[in-house]
Amino acid sequence: MRRFAPALTGFACAAAAWASPALAYEIDPLTRQPLDNALSVRVRSQAVAVPTANASLNTADPLAASAVPQMSAIAREQVAYNGPYGAGTIVVSTAERRLYYVLGSGQALRYGVGVGRPGFTWGGVQTITMKREWPDWRPPAQMLRRRPDLPRYMKGGLENPLGARAMYLGGSIYRIHGSNEPETIGTAVSSGCIRMTNEDVSDLYTRAKVGTKVIVQR
Repeated sequence: MRRFAPALTGFACAAAAWASPALAYEIDPLTRQPLDNALSVRVRSQAVAVPTANASLNTADPLAASAVPQMSAIAREQVAYNGPYGAGTIVVSTAERRLYYVLGSGQALRYGVGVGRPGFTWGGVQTITMKREWPDWRPPAQMLRRRPDLPRYMKGGLENPLGARAMYLGGSIYRIHGSNEPETIGTAVSSGCIRMTNEDVSDLYTRAKVGTKVIVQR
Protein backbone atom coordinates (compact mmCIF):
# COMPACT_ATOMS: atom_id res chain seq x y z
CA MET A 1 0.00 0.00 0.00
CA ARG A 2 1.46 3.31 -0.91
CA ARG A 3 2.56 5.56 1.95
CA PHE A 4 0.34 8.57 2.37
CA ALA A 5 1.47 11.96 3.55
CA PRO A 6 1.15 12.53 7.29
CA ALA A 7 -2.26 13.67 8.38
CA LEU A 8 -4.63 14.40 11.23
CA THR A 9 -5.26 12.51 14.32
CA GLY A 10 -8.82 12.69 14.87
CA PHE A 11 -12.12 11.36 13.95
CA ALA A 12 -14.23 8.67 14.28
CA CYS A 13 -13.20 9.46 13.37
CA ALA A 14 -10.18 8.88 12.99
CA ALA A 15 -7.06 9.27 14.74
CA ALA A 16 -5.28 7.25 12.31
CA ALA A 17 -2.05 5.54 13.00
CA TRP A 18 0.27 6.47 10.19
CA ALA A 19 4.02 7.22 9.74
CA SER A 20 5.64 10.59 10.52
CA PRO A 21 3.18 12.90 12.27
CA ALA A 22 2.56 16.30 10.75
CA LEU A 23 0.54 19.18 12.10
CA ALA A 24 -2.41 20.80 10.41
CA TYR A 25 -4.77 23.50 11.58
CA GLU A 26 -8.46 23.27 10.85
CA ILE A 27 -11.52 25.49 11.03
CA ASP A 28 -13.98 25.21 13.90
CA PRO A 29 -17.27 24.29 12.16
CA LEU A 30 -19.26 26.31 14.69
CA THR A 31 -17.28 29.55 14.89
CA ARG A 32 -15.55 29.30 11.48
CA GLN A 33 -12.37 30.41 13.22
CA PRO A 34 -9.03 28.55 13.04
CA LEU A 35 -8.67 25.97 15.76
CA ASP A 36 -5.83 26.72 18.16
CA ASN A 37 -4.64 23.17 18.66
CA ALA A 38 -3.10 21.40 15.74
CA LEU A 39 -4.17 17.90 14.91
CA SER A 40 -1.88 15.15 13.68
CA VAL A 41 -2.53 11.86 11.99
CA ARG A 42 0.11 9.25 11.62
CA VAL A 43 -0.02 7.11 8.54
CA ARG A 44 1.96 3.89 8.30
CA SER A 45 2.02 1.56 5.37
CA GLN A 46 0.53 -1.86 6.02
CA ALA A 47 3.66 -3.88 5.49
CA VAL A 48 2.50 -6.83 7.56
CA ALA A 49 -0.42 -9.15 6.99
CA VAL A 50 -3.60 -7.91 8.62
CA PRO A 51 -6.80 -9.61 9.69
CA THR A 52 -9.76 -9.31 7.37
CA ALA A 53 -12.59 -6.95 8.20
CA ASN A 54 -14.59 -9.86 9.61
CA ALA A 55 -11.79 -11.56 11.52
CA SER A 56 -12.64 -12.46 15.10
CA LEU A 57 -10.51 -11.71 18.11
CA ASN A 58 -9.36 -14.93 19.69
CA THR A 59 -6.23 -16.41 21.15
CA ALA A 60 -5.70 -18.56 18.06
CA ASP A 61 -5.10 -15.42 16.00
CA PRO A 62 -1.50 -14.32 16.68
CA LEU A 63 -2.08 -10.89 15.15
CA ALA A 64 -5.12 -10.29 17.30
CA ALA A 65 -3.46 -11.68 20.41
CA SER A 66 -0.47 -9.38 20.04
CA ALA A 67 -2.23 -6.28 18.80
CA VAL A 68 -5.57 -5.99 20.55
CA PRO A 69 -4.63 -5.67 24.24
CA GLN A 70 -3.61 -2.07 24.88
CA MET A 71 -2.42 -0.29 27.98
CA SER A 72 -4.63 2.60 29.04
CA ALA A 73 -4.39 4.82 32.08
CA ILE A 74 -8.17 4.47 32.46
CA ALA A 75 -9.14 1.00 33.64
CA ARG A 76 -12.48 -0.54 32.76
CA GLU A 77 -14.47 -1.12 35.94
CA GLN A 78 -17.91 -1.90 37.29
CA VAL A 79 -19.35 1.06 39.18
CA ALA A 80 -22.55 2.13 40.92
CA TYR A 81 -25.02 3.78 38.55
CA ASN A 82 -28.17 5.63 39.57
CA GLY A 83 -29.03 7.30 36.26
CA PRO A 84 -32.42 7.16 34.53
CA TYR A 85 -31.47 4.73 31.78
CA GLY A 86 -32.22 1.04 31.74
CA ALA A 87 -30.03 -2.01 31.31
CA GLY A 88 -28.41 -2.30 27.92
CA THR A 89 -28.19 1.46 27.32
CA ILE A 90 -24.90 3.16 26.46
CA VAL A 91 -24.37 6.57 28.04
CA VAL A 92 -21.41 8.69 26.92
CA SER A 93 -20.34 11.66 29.05
CA THR A 94 -18.15 13.81 26.81
CA ALA A 95 -17.35 16.16 29.69
CA GLU A 96 -16.23 13.25 31.86
CA ARG A 97 -14.70 11.37 28.91
CA ARG A 98 -16.29 8.15 30.03
CA LEU A 99 -18.71 5.66 28.52
CA TYR A 100 -21.17 3.73 30.68
CA TYR A 101 -22.80 0.48 29.66
CA VAL A 102 -25.77 0.14 32.00
CA LEU A 103 -26.01 -3.32 33.54
CA GLY A 104 -29.12 -2.70 35.63
CA SER A 105 -29.64 -3.23 39.38
CA GLY A 106 -27.78 0.03 40.05
CA GLN A 107 -24.59 -1.02 38.24
CA ALA A 108 -22.76 -0.07 35.05
CA LEU A 109 -19.49 -0.79 33.32
CA ARG A 110 -17.39 2.36 32.94
CA TYR A 111 -14.84 2.75 30.16
CA GLY A 112 -12.42 5.54 29.34
CA VAL A 113 -13.01 7.09 25.93
CA GLY A 114 -11.62 9.75 23.65
CA VAL A 115 -14.15 12.35 22.47
CA GLY A 116 -14.52 15.21 20.00
CA ARG A 117 -12.18 18.13 20.32
CA PRO A 118 -13.49 21.72 20.65
CA GLY A 119 -15.82 22.48 17.77
CA PHE A 120 -16.56 18.80 17.16
CA THR A 121 -18.49 17.86 20.29
CA TRP A 122 -22.13 16.87 19.98
CA GLY A 123 -24.95 15.42 22.03
CA GLY A 124 -28.17 13.56 21.49
CA VAL A 125 -29.74 10.12 21.18
CA GLN A 126 -28.64 7.61 18.57
CA THR A 127 -29.05 3.90 17.96
CA ILE A 128 -26.45 1.33 16.96
CA THR A 129 -27.51 0.46 13.44
CA MET A 130 -24.51 -1.61 12.33
CA LYS A 131 -21.51 -3.40 13.87
CA ARG A 132 -18.28 -4.37 12.14
CA GLU A 133 -15.17 -6.33 13.14
CA TRP A 134 -11.88 -4.93 11.81
CA PRO A 135 -13.83 -2.33 9.81
CA ASP A 136 -12.61 -0.70 6.65
CA TRP A 137 -12.20 3.08 6.82
CA ARG A 138 -13.61 5.57 4.32
CA PRO A 139 -13.11 9.13 5.56
CA PRO A 140 -16.41 11.04 5.30
CA ALA A 141 -16.75 13.90 2.83
CA GLN A 142 -16.55 16.47 5.63
CA MET A 143 -13.14 15.18 6.65
CA LEU A 144 -11.87 14.94 3.09
CA ARG A 145 -12.78 18.57 2.49
CA ARG A 146 -10.57 19.49 5.43
CA ARG A 147 -7.86 16.95 4.61
CA PRO A 148 -7.83 16.18 0.88
CA ASP A 149 -4.50 14.37 1.34
CA LEU A 150 -6.12 11.51 3.29
CA PRO A 151 -6.71 8.15 1.59
CA ARG A 152 -10.22 7.58 0.26
CA TYR A 153 -10.20 3.99 1.52
CA MET A 154 -8.19 1.91 3.96
CA LYS A 155 -8.73 -1.80 4.49
CA GLY A 156 -9.52 -2.98 8.01
CA GLY A 157 -6.55 -4.20 10.01
CA LEU A 158 -4.00 -3.39 12.68
CA GLU A 159 -3.10 0.04 11.29
CA ASN A 160 -6.65 1.12 10.48
CA PRO A 161 -7.81 4.19 12.47
CA LEU A 162 -11.09 2.48 13.39
CA GLY A 163 -9.28 -0.25 15.27
CA ALA A 164 -10.63 -3.70 16.02
CA ARG A 165 -14.35 -2.94 16.22
CA ALA A 166 -16.81 -0.24 15.18
CA MET A 167 -20.43 0.40 16.11
CA TYR A 168 -22.18 2.82 13.76
CA LEU A 169 -24.58 5.38 15.21
CA GLY A 170 -27.81 5.84 13.28
CA GLY A 171 -27.43 7.60 9.94
CA SER A 172 -24.77 9.92 11.36
CA ILE A 173 -21.07 9.99 10.49
CA TYR A 174 -20.23 9.05 14.08
CA ARG A 175 -19.09 5.73 15.46
CA ILE A 176 -17.94 4.12 18.66
CA HIS A 177 -14.73 2.48 17.55
CA GLY A 178 -11.35 1.17 18.55
CA SER A 179 -8.10 3.02 18.18
CA ASN A 180 -4.47 2.22 17.55
CA GLU A 181 -3.56 5.29 19.62
CA PRO A 182 -4.45 4.22 23.18
CA GLU A 183 -2.64 7.27 24.54
CA THR A 184 -5.52 9.43 23.25
CA ILE A 185 -8.09 7.74 25.50
CA GLY A 186 -9.34 10.26 28.06
CA THR A 187 -8.60 13.20 25.76
CA ALA A 188 -10.63 15.36 23.36
CA VAL A 189 -8.93 14.90 19.99
CA SER A 190 -11.38 13.20 17.62
CA SER A 191 -13.64 14.72 14.98
CA GLY A 192 -16.70 13.63 16.94
CA CYS A 193 -16.47 9.85 17.16
CA ILE A 194 -16.14 8.02 20.47
CA ARG A 195 -12.88 6.10 20.54
CA MET A 196 -11.82 3.34 22.90
CA THR A 197 -8.85 1.02 23.25
CA ASN A 198 -9.15 -2.06 21.06
CA GLU A 199 -9.48 -4.20 24.18
CA ASP A 200 -12.33 -2.11 25.59
CA VAL A 201 -14.22 -1.71 22.33
CA SER A 202 -14.02 -5.48 21.81
CA ASP A 203 -15.55 -6.00 25.25
CA LEU A 204 -18.34 -3.49 24.58
CA TYR A 205 -18.94 -5.01 21.15
CA THR A 206 -19.87 -8.35 22.73
CA ARG A 207 -22.42 -6.64 24.99
CA ALA A 208 -24.07 -4.01 22.78
CA LYS A 209 -26.47 -5.22 20.11
CA VAL A 210 -27.80 -3.62 16.95
CA GLY A 211 -30.65 -1.47 18.20
CA THR A 212 -28.88 -0.46 21.43
CA LYS A 213 -29.71 3.10 22.44
CA VAL A 214 -26.75 5.47 22.80
CA ILE A 215 -27.11 8.66 24.84
CA VAL A 216 -24.36 11.22 24.21
CA GLN A 217 -24.22 13.93 26.86
CA ARG A 218 -22.14 17.08 26.48
